[in-house]
Amino acid sequence: MPLSPTTGALAALGTALLLTPAAAGAAAAAAPKLPTTALQPTQVGPALGALNGTTGYVLGPAKDLRLDPFAQSAADPLNNAVALEPDNGVPHVSSTAATGALSDGGGAKDLPVAGLLLHALPG
Repeated sequence: MPLSPTTGALAALGTALLLTPAAAGAAAAAAPKLPTTALQPTQVGPALGALNGTTGYVLGPAKDLRLDPFAQSAADPLNNAVALEPDNGVPHVSSTAATGALSDGGGAKDLPVAGLLLHALPG
């Protein structure tokens, strides 16, 4: 269906009005403003409080975990001790100091050196 001359003239006039700078500024002013985004300032205190509160619940079971599954059984390879008793009067040296805590069914907190460090952690 062909356009009438009046419709074509109105379309050309509307296009001319839209392309003028004043009309472009009015169209931009009428456009809705987009929301802006901004990050909130970080709050270290609550984050550290939550970390301090949950550390004991996480580390407690890990420190008590039984490390030797064969502890207190006949198949436990750690209950075989090696001892040395020198002739010069020095007390005997044995491997039970290092493996005794594990062969008794203890966890990481019962180890001689690591246990001291783990007692400093909460839990």
